[in-house]
Amino acid sequence: MSSFVSQTLRMSLLAAGLAISSVSFSPVMAQTATEKPAADAVIAKGNGFTVTEKELAEMMNDPSLGADSLPEDQKREALINYLIDLKAVSQLAAASKLDQAPEFAKKIADLKQQLLVQTYLDEEVKKLVTPEEIRKLYDETTKEMKPVPEVRARHILVKTEDEAKAVVARLKKGDDFAKVAAELSQDPGSKDSGGELGFFSADRMVAPFSEAAFKLEPKQISAPVKSDFGWHVIEVEEKRNRPVPSYDELKPQIEAYLTRQSQQKVMEAARATAKVERLDKPAAEDKAPADSTAPKK
Repeated sequence: MSSFVSQTLRMSLLAAGLAISSVSFSPVMAQTATEKPAADAVIAKGNGFTVTEKELAEMMNDPSLGADSLPEDQKREALINYLIDLKAVSQLAAASKLDQAPEFAKKIADLKQQLLVQTYLDEEVKKLVTPEEIRKLYDETTKEMKPVPEVRARHILVKTEDEAKAVVARLKKGDDFAKVAAELSQDPGSKDSGGELGFFSADRMVAPFSEAAFKLEPKQISAPVKSDFGWHVIEVEEKRNRPVPSYDELKPQIEAYLTRQSQQKVMEAARATAKVERLDKPAAEDKAPADSTAPKK
């Protein structure tokens, strides 16, 4: 769907329930809740056009239209109104003979070319991105992976060592960590949540901080720890081993990666088959960069 149509749809969805005022249409009597309407049932009709259940079903099943976040009844109503708007406007455009203009024919040719390319890519990618290939890449990706140690910690960041020592003294006396963090911490990203940092692995934090945090046991508070950001007082709340991601967790990422890779292969094969010759530059200049970044075989 072109960006223009998508934009028009979004505008129509925002104005759901409204139709073009110059068009007269008659909603057909709604089906009962327990009766499934026939595919050719007419939902609405106007000056020479109809909207059918089949057309609506196709719209309802198209996630690219951006209506999936709406409740089902609102989604249905919004898409019915969009179909009405679409047909009403296209009818007026046809009456104005806009479809006979040379510019219109050029746009149709461009859209046809784009649709052909996308359809061809989709069909070829289906042949390459199979469940077996996805599983194979998952197994190859995870075979060397190990569970990753993580800690959940909170901290209070201050400017000087003396301030950090004073924080440790207050905590040892029983002051609430979250309250002290809200009062004194210089970390704007965590002070309002009690200094909470959530779970992290050692490589996610600067070395002095990680080294101190991973030596602590749960509920243990560190001595002052210096980093490039200042002085930290750390409390570890929990430790765990993050497991290797499951197949279901990684499948969408692997599928997206293989899809991009396969599309590139299909495009490269098409270019090779086309025997492209660039006429705007010398042949040597045209061919030179082709293998400059390719891996050596």
